[in-house]
Amino acid sequence: MEQSKIHEDLASIRSMMERSSRFLSLSGLSGVLAGVYALVGAGLAYGVIYQPYGLFGHSEYAGGDHYTMDDASALLFTPTVAQLFFIALAVLVASLVTGYALTRRKAKKQGQALWGKSSKALLFQMATPLITGGLFILIMLSRGYFGIVSPACLAFYGLALVGASAYTYHDVRYLGICQIVLGIIAAAMPGYGLLLWAMGFGVLHIIYGTLMYFKYDR
Repeated sequence: MEQSKIHEDLASIRSMMERSSRFLSLSGLSGVLAGVYALVGAGLAYGVIYQPYGLFGHSEYAGGDHYTMDDASALLFTPTVAQLFFIALAVLVASLVTGYALTRRKAKKQGQALWGKSSKALLFQMATPLITGGLFILIMLSRGYFGIVSPACLAFYGLALVGASAYTYHDVRYLGICQIVLGIIAAAMPGYGLLLWAMGFGVLHIIYGTLMYFKYDR
């Protein structure tokens, strides 16, 4: 009886220490919805990129072709790129708003501060690779490497998740590793970037979010 109480006390202390050093209010449902938004966005992007060329046509925005800086500038400032930009922005905003709302609700329910030491550390670990990746993609686009967008998005996002896993659920690390692997595959298979992007940001998020929901949210 006494030994059982000791184990309970140790588990309680361990839980308190984990809550003080980790942000454990991330919502699994937000991951599922982010995945749904990504799949919808990928579907819209597919229509924008491939519709003028037919189902198996070649688009200058989808392959691994490299263009000169003059050609790249001409391709960047087109209605196609504008549509793709607004689709990406809509997916990002919808995911962030949903994630914030559901995480805030879960944090309030758990009594954990939404903007505490652990959440700040988590945000910093996520932001560093993401900002670096964003700048890298912009530079590559300006130099005509359109095929780098999908691999870089997946790889840098994966690195951000692996780093952030030190300040939240360890399971996030596995999602990050899968994203990195998909990024490497996308780099090795030009022309399949949008499909692999949809798998990473869409399918994997839905699977991860579902697992997290049943493991931590219920």
